[in-house]
Amino acid sequence: MTLQEVLSALEDDQDDVLGIYIEPPESNVLSDEDSAEEDGGGFIDNLSGRQLRAGAEILVSTQRGECESDGLETSDKRSKDYAALQNFRNLNITAAEMKVFLGILILSGYNNVPSKRDYWDSSGDLPMFRPEEHLDFDECMIEYFGRHPCKQFLRGKPIRFGYKVWSLNTTAGYLVNFDVYQGRNPASNSEYEKMVGKCAAPLLQMLDEIPQEKKNLAYKLYFDNLFTGFELLKELRSRGYGATGTIRENRIPKDCPIMPSKEIRNKQRGFYDKCLSEEDSILLVKWVDNSTVRVATTCHSIQPVAPVWRFSRAEMRNVRIPRPSVISEYNRYMGGTDRMDENVSYYRIGIRGKKWWWCIFT
Repeated sequence: MTLQEVLSALEDDQDDVLGIYIEPPESNVLSDEDSAEEDGGGFIDNLSGRQLRAGAEILVSTQRGECESDGLETSDKRSKDYAALQNFRNLNITAAEMKVFLGILILSGYNNVPSKRDYWDSSGDLPMFRPEEHLDFDECMIEYFGRHPCKQFLRGKPIRFGYKVWSLNTTAGYLVNFDVYQGRNPASNSEYEKMVGKCAAPLLQMLDEIPQEKKNLAYKLYFDNLFTGFELLKELRSRGYGATGTIRENRIPKDCPIMPSKEIRNKQRGFYDKCLSEEDSILLVKWVDNSTVRVATTCHSIQPVAPVWRFSRAEMRNVRIPRPSVISEYNRYMGGTDRMDENVSYYRIGIRGKKWWWCIFT
């Protein structure tokens, strides 16, 4: 549409016009004269022929309510037509419902949550620790590439550089307590370190910090072979807590009448051996899977032995092998810290900082 056509269309009604935007006129014409007096300016009659032939756009104001109403009614009608085309009957959509739907789309654009179901979750965050029977103690890494004496390097981990943190979690990933590894910690308990080692001592300190009304509950703790030892299991049992963890071969007492790992690894897959220390009430189990699995516990037993599916390379098919109950319970409740890392990755804070402590909070 040229400017001349726009002006002709606006001769009768100019009340709603906010402005007219003119494209640059043709530059090939050397001279052109307008039809108005040369002393005047800023009027339509002072426009040259080139300007009248140039393209133009008109900006017209409309009532906002009428525009929204017409758009929603059109969307309502088109939705009903499409539903009839797809054989959906009795689709009653109102303009108010369409407005709510559009609002949900806009809200989901700047409020990101891990899944669509979380948009309808009305439960709030936990204001405090609610006691759960099963707790998981493990280490986690906070990624950090700067310079700091506490930065660690763990080969073979998903996060190799950063701060190492001892974490006490529930099975759902709720962080109960944590302690950043600092090497020589001035707040460490030397008695705990001599009794259970430097790695397991933070666990006893975290249990001491649980409120008194929640400390005397019968918790069941799970940890890996970095922390498990007979002294730790006996100490937790004396406090009224159950404990289960994988254990290293060199931490098993030499007088324990259980089949050595060199002999049990040659057994058929699914074979297990057990040993019970009646004095300490510690059950030690060795089970043959892809490799030998060693577990020590004070709260679980062998029975019931349930079958589990494994792939056999010799037979080239899935086979069922027996698995003791203590192995199943350990696999079920051990992943609390990994679940916490997953939850943190969903709600990662995007603001960056250069301070060494910033990554711990974000």
